Amino acid sequence: MSSLQDLLSDLTSGSETRAEKAVPELIDLDQEAIPALLALTRSSEADHRWWGLRVLAQSPHSQAEWLVPFLNDPAREVRQCAALGLAIKPDESATQTLVKALNDEDSMVNSLAVNALVKIGNAAVPSLIEVVKSAPQAARIHALRALAEIRDHRAIPVMMKVMEEDSALLQHWAKEGLDRLGLDMVYIKPV
Repeated sequence: MSSLQDLLSDLTSGSETRAEKAVPELIDLDQEAIPALLALTRSSEADHRWWGLRVLAQSPHSQAEWLVPFLNDPAREVRQCAALGLAIKPDESATQTLVKALNDEDSMVNSLAVNALVKIGNAAVPSLIEVVKSAPQAARIHALRALAEIRDHRAIPVMMKVMEEDSALLQHWAKEGLDRLGLDMVYIKPV
């Protein structure tokens, strides 16, 4: 097995092949690698932050709270990695930051945030309902997708209300959510 320093050099070498090969070995180092990986996430280079997060997201010794701040990183690929990591390590404490990420300018961040919120599950439902009620359109669509996948009955009233709106995407996810809850019926907008 390579030394920690050699593995970190491979991870930050700029070679994806070398970096990917170093990932499982760094994970195998358990707690020994954590301080160095956390230091890597504070690098001024986005690529180094990404690789540090990449390993932390898969390490059984890391904590979700270490990933949350990176949902606000200036580099979209780092935000993507953080959101993916939170889907791997779902934690209720990340709910509000993930909800804010539903309105991220990057569509991949939005989608990965939805996946993480779905993994958090029922604990995320109240926050997602609030997004559907009052957030910008794109975030509302993502929140409805998450609610549809979570399948919590508390979302029924907001889904029914959305069925009265003129947005095809909002209606699609509201109908999908209602169908998944076993309420598959014809929704007719009253005249």
